[in-house]
Amino acid sequence: MARMIEELEDETGAVIKYKRHANGRGLVSPTARVAASAYIEPTAYVEADARVGMDAYVGAGSWIDKGATVGDRTFVGANVHVGAGCLVGSGVKIGSGSKLGENAMVGNGARLERDTHVPAGAVIELKGAAAARAALAAPLRAPRPQQRASRRAA
Repeated sequence: MARMIEELEDETGAVIKYKRHANGRGLVSPTARVAASAYIEPTAYVEADARVGMDAYVGAGSWIDKGATVGDRTFVGANVHVGAGCLVGSGVKIGSGSKLGENAMVGNGARLERDTHVPAGAVIELKGAAAARAALAAPLRAPRPQQRASRRAA
């Protein structure tokens, strides 16, 4: 039977312990919170204080950095780096080879193509969401009075 605890050495020489996630066998920090229904590929990492939601998928070679949040039913492709403090909403699809900078935010249902680079602190949302928000913030207009033409043939 495979070991449940793995010890790896980081670039400073410190030994970091990871546990294998039951669904997919990916490496998860003991302080990370990963839903039991999430699938973490064996070569993927979920770092300290990160969160991965229900039915999420984290692809091979991907890395969910410290304090990042990946929402429910989100697909993270292969070799994706989700930077520290990122917030990725529910139902998001992130294409393989993409990189999200620190503290970037991706809204619910957004789609990022392959090899997308999102700068640190950027906000990605669905098309039309900004227009809908602006429409809700706009002041209401007074309704125009309706003109009734009451012509009767005599």
